[in-house]
Amino acid sequence: MGMLRVVACTMGRISTFRSYQLVLLLAAALAVVAFYYFGSEKQNFSSTTKRIKQSQASHNTNRNDADLSSDTRPTHPIENEEEGGEEQDVMHRREESRSVEDRHYHVLMMFTKVDKSRSLQEKFKVAMLSMVKHGHFLEEEVLVLHFVSDQASQELGKRMLQEFLIDATFKYKVVFHDVVALTQKLFPIVEAMQKHFSAGSGAYYSDAIFFLSVAMHHIMPQSLTHIVQLDLDLKYRTNIRDLFQEFVRFPPGAVIGITREMQPVYRHTFWQYRKENPQTKVGEPPPDGLPGFNSGVMLLDLGAMRASSLYNHLLEPGNVAKLADQYRFRGHLGDQDFFTMIGMEHPGLFYALACGWNRQLCTWWREHGYRDVFQMYYRCDGPVYIYHGNCNTPIPDD
Repeated sequence: MGMLRVVACTMGRISTFRSYQLVLLLAAALAVVAFYYFGSEKQNFSSTTKRIKQSQASHNTNRNDADLSSDTRPTHPIENEEEGGEEQDVMHRREESRSVEDRHYHVLMMFTKVDKSRSLQEKFKVAMLSMVKHGHFLEEEVLVLHFVSDQASQELGKRMLQEFLIDATFKYKVVFHDVVALTQKLFPIVEAMQKHFSAGSGAYYSDAIFFLSVAMHHIMPQSLTHIVQLDLDLKYRTNIRDLFQEFVRFPPGAVIGITREMQPVYRHTFWQYRKENPQTKVGEPPPDGLPGFNSGVMLLDLGAMRASSLYNHLLEPGNVAKLADQYRFRGHLGDQDFFTMIGMEHPGLFYALACGWNRQLCTWWREHGYRDVFQMYYRCDGPVYIYHGNCNTPIPDD
């Protein structure tokens, strides 16, 4: 019996010791839970982990993790459509820190109906492979590629870009913008000018989307201040990053950087005005004339466009009609015509890029009545940085 009591007492002490251990373990567990639940600005463990992953994603963009999702927010990688709220938080933080945005180089291309055109697909291949070949950026910089696309072309574009960007040595992101959504936003702004600068109902340039550059400062987020718009039929012979350095050359008042038209297109289009004003420089060749612009390569200072009262005044329907009547102008090339027309009246809105940044190769007008003056427009001295195979002109091999 004595032995039994000893065992019983020993078991009681062991039981008491175990209870004490359990109390300590429970207290420790509660402390851990309290730390994660109430600490770190009341973020729970799952949301904290999620935020860490998102932070890693935003800093680890590389050549193999392009964002191939459809979205209209150009400065943040999209992981999931359901996380839009947190993406907007990141957008706000980036608006407050220009140093981050300044390391993003935004390029936009129209990418509609590409799925139906083998020719456009081949041009896109040449453009992207040459851009990748010559592209070099600093470690912390990101090239953001924006494509305005229909759904079918977007799916094709994703597949093509996986191949074309595989050898990129720089960080990049890819953003697809829905052409229908953008057109709906654009139409009220550009509807009035379409009748002056479109080929006619149902024509390629009659679509509002081909006036995107004219009103992009109203469409894109305020955080996006600079963007380069490029045609698909280009071939790059230099680092695309160098083109962005031209923004710093803009004189006060300039909102768009653009090259002159290298054919006598506007000598022809302004024929009536030229007839009524024989001393005019409108439509005359460089260096003293006003040959108009070509929109194959454009630098859009969206911040300056938003701030320019003159530029926004010229977008008003009444002022568009007034200038079109004044210059007896009826065009068919969309945004290019609009920029050419207002450039005749207000050249200070534009910074003239060197012809080598958009070396147009088309010679159509040489064979259609302007052989005697053609070379005065077509001549381009100096290095060629970008070839433009407009009107389906073959681009030279390197």
